[in-house]
Amino acid sequence: MHYPVISKELRSLKMSTMKAIGTGGLLSVHKGLTMVEALRDVSFHLEEGDRLGLIGHNGAGKSTLLKILAGVYYPTSGCLTTQGRIVSTLDINIGMNPEANGITNIINHGLLYGLSRKEIKAKLDGIVEFTELGDFIHLPIRTYSTGMMTRVAFSVVTALDADILLMDEVINAGDAAFINKAQERLDSFMNNCKIIILATHSISNMRQMCNKGLLLDHGKVLAYGDIEEVYHFYCDKYNLEAEPLKI
Repeated sequence: MHYPVISKELRSLKMSTMKAIGTGGLLSVHKGLTMVEALRDVSFHLEEGDRLGLIGHNGAGKSTLLKILAGVYYPTSGCLTTQGRIVSTLDINIGMNPEANGITNIINHGLLYGLSRKEIKAKLDGIVEFTELGDFIHLPIRTYSTGMMTRVAFSVVTALDADILLMDEVINAGDAAFINKAQERLDSFMNNCKIIILATHSISNMRQMCNKGLLLDHGKVLAYGDIEEVYHFYCDKYNLEAEPLKI
């Protein structure tokens, strides 16, 4: 996966300097154009029941990989094969219209995630009830607090029927009064997914949730397989102290 970079500042930088940076993808020049190679030769196969944790430093390529899997980016080389409905939680508030009311935003959110109007209609009452917003659901969401908006988005996402779930950090369930109820729903939602791919800064959460791991470094795969084996490889490579798995 390559990104072209258009920037006047880059013209004054030497490529040797840019290659020495400690984060992000590899930098190169192709036909006079600076390119960021965010991912290179990334290959893996997942089956039903797999929970894959993406490990790597900031800029290693984790979010880019999730966006390719979600269809946000199209790979510039290679191929991607998926089967089933993919649900991404990279930004659960995306597509929210502040001038529209909660009902309209629920419908639009569902459409954005690929639901038909018939599917949305069947789920609408349950989603509205789960938000616990009462009459506020009929008001423009610009009148909502951040927690109230999160309730709407969270209620829609976790009502979806997902085969493959892509997560960049665990979904934020919102305010404290809502969090216990939301955690039960989130657990049920995730358990019903056939495959989950998770990128998170909490390695301990990842080790508890995932059975497989994929370690990325400057866009390349350094290790792939059992989550504990990949985790210990990661610790050895970066001179980190491995922590015992918390059950």
